[in-house]
Amino acid sequence: MGEAAVKTGCVTTEGDELYYEVRGQGQPLLMIAGGGGDAGFFTRAAEILAADYKVITYDRRGNSRSTRNPPQNFDIRQQSRDAVAVLHHLDERSAYVFGSSGGAVIALDMAATQPQAVRAAIVHEPPLVRIHPHHRGWHQFFAGIYWFGYTFGAPFAMMAFASQMGIPSSGYRSVPPDAADRMSKNHDFFIKNEMLPFTNYQPDIQRLKTSGIPLFMAAGQITLKKKKFYGETASILASQLRCNLVTFPGHHISYIEHAEDWSAALRGILRSVR
Repeated sequence: MGEAAVKTGCVTTEGDELYYEVRGQGQPLLMIAGGGGDAGFFTRAAEILAADYKVITYDRRGNSRSTRNPPQNFDIRQQSRDAVAVLHHLDERSAYVFGSSGGAVIALDMAATQPQAVRAAIVHEPPLVRIHPHHRGWHQFFAGIYWFGYTFGAPFAMMAFASQMGIPSSGYRSVPPDAADRMSKNHDFFIKNEMLPFTNYQPDIQRLKTSGIPLFMAAGQITLKKKKFYGETASILASQLRCNLVTFPGHHISYIEHAEDWSAALRGILRSVR
């Protein structure tokens, strides 16, 4: 399969510039990366899905090729507004929204606070501590990672984080080289600024249930089989929202490592919405 043509650019919103990439034509599909990631996380999947969709990826505020002008606290509502600003800049009023990990939190917040911009939301392995029955232990874990990052540096904190979350090193080794270089520079920002707001986020269950937006909670088959935190939160949220729990091949970032099978799964979910 040849590489899809990619259009790049920046949109200025709320004092910062957000870098984006667009591939393909058709119904818009916005893909939101989690902590440490950027548009490059989805390069392989976006190239595949561009045969059917207008795939929009971007670097979130403070990451990679996007800016973050201080002083500025990390704000999930602002992250949702950023996503909508990218859509509007590309002449789209709404899109199918896929978010993974921290990006899944943003997808949930978009569905609750920006419902006019969301045609359907696929919420992949959201790190929502507050809905977990063992929330105290998980709060302590993430607080420990935060301390570890400040004390010993982001690389060591990320190793501890990935080990507990069940993210295999093979997944990170599959990251495109240019994205891997940027990702390593994003880790400090993730640990010190994004991680705790993401994990402390409390979804508005009632608003989500009455939004009218098709919602799909999602997790990788390996994540679920090994009963990892991200899979448990996806399952719990599916139960609370009374919506479908859908599965993807692999683990937390298998959209990188197994892009063909992973993209086929996402395509099937999106087609079910029509």
